[in-house]
Parts: sequence; structure tokens; C-alpha cells
Amino acid sequence: MNAKVQPGFADRLSAQAEAKKALLAKFKPKAAVTAPEGALTREQVKAQEREAARVARAEAKAAAEELRRQQQMSRAASALADAQAALEAKRAARKDRKAAEKEEARLRKQLRRA
Repeated sequence: MNAKVQPGFADRLSAQAEAKKALLAKFKPKAAVTAPEGALTREQVKAQEREAARVARAEAKAAAEELRRQQQMSRAASALADAQAALEAKRAARKDRKAAEKEEARLRKQLRRA
């Protein structure tokens, strides 16, 4: 099949130049996607994550310390309450004993008078 228009030498040269330009264009570096202004770098994000973890650990440690302190205080308070209850029981027993001795002395006095 013969084409009506035969490509000439100049046409072949221009087609070859365009093909070479297209081939070289594939190897040219593309424009890189840049991060928007104010965006954090990977190192900054990691540093923020480490700081957040550090703060969380410190808060957990403080909460555990507060719980331990409260438990110690409640134990001390219960020990104090136990000691006070024992002291009250001792006082009540002494009062009962003294009252019994007083009553016994009163009865002996009445028996002597009678």
C-alpha cells in the first residue's frame, strides 16, 4: 500500500527527534510533592509521641503513688481506730471494775452499820 504522501527525510528526522525527546522526558525528575508549611517532620512527630508517652508514664506513676499513699493513710487510720477502740474497751472495763468496787465498799459499809 502506497501512501499518497511519502514522508521525506525532514519528516523522518523530526519524528526521530520527537521520539528521542519523549524517551528522555521519562527519565527527567518529576516535581516532588512538598509538605505544606507548618507540617511536622517525621522526627518531630516521633519526638511528640515520645513526650506524650513520657507524660502518660509520669501521670500513671503519680496516680499509683497517690493510691499507695491513700492506702497507707487508710491503714494507719484503721490502726488508729483499732487502738482507740481497744483503749475505750479498757476504759470501760476499768469504769465497770471501779463501779463494782465502789458498790461492794458501799455494801460492806452498810453491813457494818447494820
